This record gives sequence, structure tokens and C-alpha cells, in this order.
Amino acid sequence: MRPTTPDPLLTAEGVTVRFGGLTALNDVGLSVAPGSVVGLIGPNGAGKTTLFNVVSGVLRPQSGSVSWKGRRLRRHRPHHLADLGIARTLQGLNLFPGLSALDNVMVGADRLCRGGAFAMLTGLGRYHSDERRLRERAMAALAEFGAAHAARAMPGTLPFGVQKRVALARAVVAEPELLLLDEPAGGLSGEDMAALAAAVKSFGSRMGVLLVEHHMDLVMDVCDHIVVLDFGEVIAAGPPERIRSDPAVAEAYLGEPEEAGTDG
Repeated sequence: MRPTTPDPLLTAEGVTVRFGGLTALNDVGLSVAPGSVVGLIGPNGAGKTTLFNVVSGVLRPQSGSVSWKGRRLRRHRPHHLADLGIARTLQGLNLFPGLSALDNVMVGADRLCRGGAFAMLTGLGRYHSDERRLRERAMAALAEFGAAHAARAMPGTLPFGVQKRVALARAVVAEPELLLLDEPAGGLSGEDMAALAAAVKSFGSRMGVLLVEHHMDLVMDVCDHIVVLDFGEVIAAGPPERIRSDPAVAEAYLGEPEEAGTDG
């Protein structure tokens, strides 16, 4: 008996986005299943960020759809993502400079509060038990990313690589079902890049991941499936080994098609 393929968490179908006379995306689709890491790559201007913004509810496409667990999302906005079970990191760190690293991570877990807004505002009811539980959870997330030593530090005092780890800890502390990673490797050293690769692989065992990234070595290492965009269209999709040898992908990145029958 063949193993069943899990239904996708996220599905984008036929997504088309135009800005005036410019078509940023044309009939683009992808899906992310539980426990998989899907990479979205392409040259600058290919449409990766536009698709990410459609998925996140920042942009509305002219046509096409985005579905979550089989249900079409018609009016979702970025502030709805957490309640759906989706977390997103941005190209910038977006850490709160006036909060410690630990408090920044706790912000990512606020949807797990059992006492609700009243308890948070008044300090009554479940407030103290919520705070204790979220603090413990946030510390565990920092420890997972090797940043527990920075818990009480302000973000601006930390090396960039450690700040990135804090941002990742904040994204996953509430255990989302889907994690949207927008160029997480930007500005990282080789050592931090290796730590990021290990982290993304661990995410893939716990949640679905959609990764937009320019560092091809990282994408090839961590992704189960890759979708390649060029000029707003999907030019290739498949496992890393297929994408690595696809001449259309090489042409998109290098700008020169391979000619059969030539030497050198």
C-alpha cells in the first residue's frame, strides 16, 4: 500500500499580479505540505517578494487564489496570520529595540495567552501564570537557537548573527504550522549560515516551511522542493537535484542558454 501524501497546508493557484502595465506574477502556483521545506528562488525582480506578499495578505492578486488547509483565503491580512497558525520573518530583523531579546521572543508567543487581553491589561486572572509559561517557552526557544546567553541583552548590543537567531526564535516560539522565511541568510557569516541550515532542517520536521532565499547552497541543502520564478512566471519546479541541472534555471541566473553541440 502506497503511503498517502499529506494534504497541503498552503496552496497558491493561478496567481497573477499587475502593477499598472507591469505583470509582476503571471499564473503562478505552489503548495507547501506539512513537514516539507519548499524553496522559492529566482533572479532579482523575478517576483518572489510579490508572491510572498500575496501569501501574507499584503497584496491582493488580480486573479488566482491562496488557500489554507483547503479553505480559500479571501480577505486575510498580515495580522491574521498568527491566528491561522502561520508565522513570517521579514528581510529586516524587526526586533523591538526597547525590549530585551527574551521579551522580543515572548511577543511571538502572545497568541498562546489563555487569560486574554483583559488579563494582560490589568494583571489579573491568568496574567501571572501566562507570563511565567511564556517566559519559559521563550527561554527554551532562545536556547534552541544558541542564544540563551543573550536573553537579557537589548538587540542593539548583540552581533547581527545573534539578532537573527532571536528573530527566528520569535517566529517559531508559538509552534506555527507554517513558517514563511524571507531571505533569512542575508548578512550571515559562514558559521551562522551553517547554524541556519540546521535550524531550517529542524523546522521541516515540525512544520511546513516556505523559504525565499538568494543563497543557492542553502536552498539546495535544506529544501525538499524548489519553485523557480523568472519574469513573474514559474520556469521550473521539482526536487533540488532536478533544479540544479535544469538549463532554463541556468539561463535565468547566468543569462546565457547552453547550446547543444558546442565545446568549451
